Amino acid sequence: MDMGRNLVDRLEEGALAFLLAAMTLVTVLQVILRYVFNTSMLWGIEGSVYLFGWLVLIGISYGVKVGSHIGVDAVVRMLPARGKQVAGVIAGLLCIAYAAFMLIGSWHYFETVYEIGITGDDIPIQRWIMIIILPLGFLLLFYRLIQMTWRIVRGEETGFTLANEAADAVEQFKDLRKQ
Repeated sequence: MDMGRNLVDRLEEGALAFLLAAMTLVTVLQVILRYVFNTSMLWGIEGSVYLFGWLVLIGISYGVKVGSHIGVDAVVRMLPARGKQVAGVIAGLLCIAYAAFMLIGSWHYFETVYEIGITGDDIPIQRWIMIIILPLGFLLLFYRLIQMTWRIVRGEETGFTLANEAADAVEQFKDLRKQ
């Protein structure tokens, strides 16, 4: 299972890097073509939109993995360890239910687009190819949420790992004062 987890991690991180680079390249090329050569790529805007969608949907699960999502946990932080664990499991189960609903809904949408055979507005390929990230992204989120919730159940974590922007800002301020 550890090997599978590492494979998913590597694929996820590689996809994010590729998508960010591709989106940046398409956008920069589009700007240069428009403002320097007074022309454009017909598919540039639509391509950037789909690349950004892929980036966001993969990034959501990556954010769960690395604990970069923000959350309101002021009350949970005041709870004892067992209370934090219970709150974490409840939050995890609710998030898993949300991801499951989104996975089912996105799968139905994907199936409909596939059956109808719609092509992109400016990109001459089947739209289902561009939106397959919807069910895949929510499946990946579902997987990451199960991982996180299972770690809470086993006691490896006390709750969801969230970005603590306030603590980060205080640390940066302390670092600045030392200089």
